[in-house]
Formats: sequence, C-alpha cells, structure tokens
Amino acid sequence: MELPRQIVVGEKNIGQVGEFLRSLSNPRKVSIISGKNVKKIIGKEIGQSLKNAKISAVWHLARSNEVKETITIQKKVKSTKSDIIIGLGGGRSVDIAKLCAFNLRKQFVSIPTSASHDGIASPFVSVRGEKPHSLVATAPLGVFVDLDIIKKAPKKLLASGCGDLMAKVTAVHDWELGRDKVGEYYGRYSANLASMSAEILIESAENFSKKGIDVRVIVEALISAGVASCIAGSSRPCSG
Repeated sequence: MELPRQIVVGEKNIGQVGEFLRSLSNPRKVSIISGKNVKKIIGKEIGQSLKNAKISAVWHLARSNEVKETITIQKKVKSTKSDIIIGLGGGRSVDIAKLCAFNLRKQFVSIPTSASHDGIASPFVSVRGEKPHSLVATAPLGVFVDLDIIKKAPKKLLASGCGDLMAKVTAVHDWELGRDKVGEYYGRYSANLASMSAEILIESAENFSKKGIDVRVIVEALISAGVASCIAGSSRPCSG
C-alpha cells in the first residue's frame, strides 16, 4: 500500500512550495512537468520559492498526454537526474509526471492547479495511444494545493471535479456487484472512504447554494477519493 506522506491544502501558499519539498525529502534538483499557461502564471513565484530553498529546477512543457509525448518528456527528465518529479497543473501534467516517476523510479509530487478529478492523489494515470486507457503508476509522495490558484481555474473544471465525486456512488455499487456476482475482492474501508467523498459533496450542496462553493471541501474530497484507490490497490472504489 503506497500512500502520500504529506498533504498540504492552504490559501495563497504557493510561495511555500520550496519549504514543502525540503520537508519531504530535501531534494537538490527537481523536474517540473507543466503546461505553458500554468508556467506563465505561477512559474516565477514557484521558481523563486525553489531558489530560496536551494533547489534547482528544470521545466518540461507538456503539450498532450499522448504516449509519444510522455516518452519524449521522460527521456528529457531522465537526463536531468532529478531527485523529484513534480506534476504542476491539470490532469495532463500530473498524469505525465506520475508515469515518468513510476518508470524512472523517482519520487512524485502532485501540485494541482485545478480540482477536476481524483487523480491529484491517486496512483492511476490516463494516457492516449491508439485508444485512451488507464494505467497504474505511483502514488504521490506529497500533495500541495494552493486554493487561491484552484479558485482561479475555469469553473467547468471544478464542475468536473464535482461530477467525478458523484460518480463514486455508482463506482462503489459496481464494485459491490463484482464482489457478489464473481467473487471479486472488495475492500470495505476504501469503498467507504470513496463513498464518503461523494456524501460530503451531497451534504454540502445546500450550503453551497446559500453561501457559495467551498473549494476546500471539493479538493479535500477529491484527495480522499484518490487515497481510497491507493488503499484498494486498484481504481475500483473510484471508477467501478
């Protein structure tokens, strides 16, 4: 069972990412896989934080999550001999970093800039080849979230995250069906954790309508769902 060692969810704390990495494993060099726009918006602040922590960084820009692109980036990351591989951005960058870390046997840190799915804390990745498919990679050593950045992401991404959480209801029932019909392994704890992630959102819906969306609730629920898949050792509690 591989679980995140440290999870930080804060507000306007992106400038503390260097300290966070130091507390995790004291790296000398990191590779940051990100998108062009994300680097443009927060790259300077992250770079300064890493510099203050005496951590050198190499940036790798991801254009897609296709297999060819992942292989190209992986070769570049390998040549840097980085201690940690960071996925900074949305699903594409986080997934590529996760897969590269797994293949290169390096530590992986997730720094999401949107809350669109539970992959920010799970060991699973989605890649595109001839057909899209999901692979098991590595769970993040740490997850670092700046809620201020998440709030500035397009609203449709947050809506996607809510949809992903709601899907846990049917995913868990689907898993129960597999247990009852074909004798598949069923992990009650991880199933309950995934279900709770959806229940938290459902219970918060009325409050959201009155006081506005609490992004922290959604982010923490997505992280919990990702951890549920780590505990289960499969994507069953989150994807059925």
